[in-house]
Amino acid sequence: MADDFTERYGDLLTGSYDCVDRIVLNAYYPLGHSPGGFRTWWRRWHGDSDAELDGAHLMRLPGRFARRVRAWAAANGVPVIDCKAGLRKHRIAEEYLASHSVGPGVFLVLVARARATVWKVRRSAGGVIMSLEKKSEYVNHYSFHIMDPAWGHLVVKMSGHPPFGAQVILNGHEYVACQAHAAGIGFTKEGNCFTKITDPRGLAQIAETLSQPAAIGRLGQACDRWIYTACLCFGLDLADQQASGFRYAYSVYQAEYSRNLIFASGARMDRVFGTIADRTRSRLDVPALRTLFGMKQRPAGTTEPSLKLAVVIERPAYDLTLFKVHFGLLTLKGYTKGERVLRFEAIVHNTKTLKTGRALEKFPDIIARLAGMAGRFCTMLDCVDTGFIPGGLLDELPLPAQVGATRTGGLDLNKPRMRAVLAAALALAIAPGGFTVADLAARVSAMPGHDGYTIRNAAYDLRKLRGKHLADKPGRTRRYLISPGAARIISALLTLRDQVIAPLLAGVADPRIRRTPRHWTDIDRHYQALRLEMMALFAGIGIACG
Repeated sequence: MADDFTERYGDLLTGSYDCVDRIVLNAYYPLGHSPGGFRTWWRRWHGDSDAELDGAHLMRLPGRFARRVRAWAAANGVPVIDCKAGLRKHRIAEEYLASHSVGPGVFLVLVARARATVWKVRRSAGGVIMSLEKKSEYVNHYSFHIMDPAWGHLVVKMSGHPPFGAQVILNGHEYVACQAHAAGIGFTKEGNCFTKITDPRGLAQIAETLSQPAAIGRLGQACDRWIYTACLCFGLDLADQQASGFRYAYSVYQAEYSRNLIFASGARMDRVFGTIADRTRSRLDVPALRTLFGMKQRPAGTTEPSLKLAVVIERPAYDLTLFKVHFGLLTLKGYTKGERVLRFEAIVHNTKTLKTGRALEKFPDIIARLAGMAGRFCTMLDCVDTGFIPGGLLDELPLPAQVGATRTGGLDLNKPRMRAVLAAALALAIAPGGFTVADLAARVSAMPGHDGYTIRNAAYDLRKLRGKHLADKPGRTRRYLISPGAARIISALLTLRDQVIAPLLAGVADPRIRRTPRHWTDIDRHYQALRLEMMALFAGIGIACG
């Protein structure tokens, strides 16, 4: 894990691991998504005849699916729960697992409505098929919660309407937990995270297997193990599946990748991440930084809160500081987990945005992209948090520069527009894949006082940033990147101008000594000491204040 953040705080860590988290696969029958393909499949199923391919027979299939599910569940003692819209179904499963001991197989079925493909058939008066139309409607979906020996808790969510589209939801941490248990590695797992590990290196090696090409086979085997015999069999029994040649193909719809840092001290972790979150929130233009309170403070040297506190809050939990940034269908997130774990996540909500391909065979490429995003996110957070100004840079910034054959102007930090451009570029520095001229223009125009900023202005200012090596435009792409070194420089320039020079000059201009406020932070004390020293310095060199 080569990122600047991990290297900076490596001495405070007892271990770390990267892991694939939530995986959502779309299961679909390729032949069933075109009119000709659907008709061909129906003929295979019905002895090369489509005489029964009409609306009445199609509507009987979801009814039969529902009756079979409920009859099987009643016979085997498996609960079937009808869920209303907005209900968090995974919590129902978690509560059920917490109070029941389950073995391999389906242990819970949840029913809810969602959109799915539904075929509509229109026949003429003579019985000739006039049209076979595919529509998207709200229908019942059946979420089969399954306990798998290799993957732990997984979910198959299936529509009762042909071609029986489904989603398979797996969790990489569940897989790693099963494999670590088999390998004899001790661990403490809190939700979707390992908070204590007896062999961090061994567990990290197990987690790494989900990023390798062999993970394709593991995922396919897990899906095939259950989807035909435990789910699809309610719509098509095994004989019908074989007769019609019904076989699913899988594609990756969503994926999450996390970098988990295990600190030796929870208090140190809180101070580190709290300081970074406070500093970078304004510099990265994060719209919301939330702290979800479970305990007022983490207990020092213990892993669990006191019994008194546990009773008061009903559900023991530690403070959770959540740092989240969205870029379209991509999300970068940092938060504390448990007592001593700091986690950074890269999430793709729809893999089409990565342009890597979505077939299951592309799974390692998708995870590699997410791993790169997580690593760059950690590095850029460290760069934005800790700035650096090389010697002589302040003298060189106002001077003209050259980009290829084009002569560009210098950067004047005294102009509000240029400071706004630098702030916008810094906020876009963590964007996966870089940003465009339009992205920069939109970010600057959203700032107060810059609503007239156009794409033409952004293109001109980006050339000036490229001339000073504060932005890169690799190859013939139209996207711009802010390198880690450039991010450190921009962060330092803005911090020096807005949080050092401006406050000090404002404080020195008012020489009155006011009463110390009730809430007096370390930074307030530093400002006050600098203000007093600056006033003495100005008096010594003959600069009037006021």
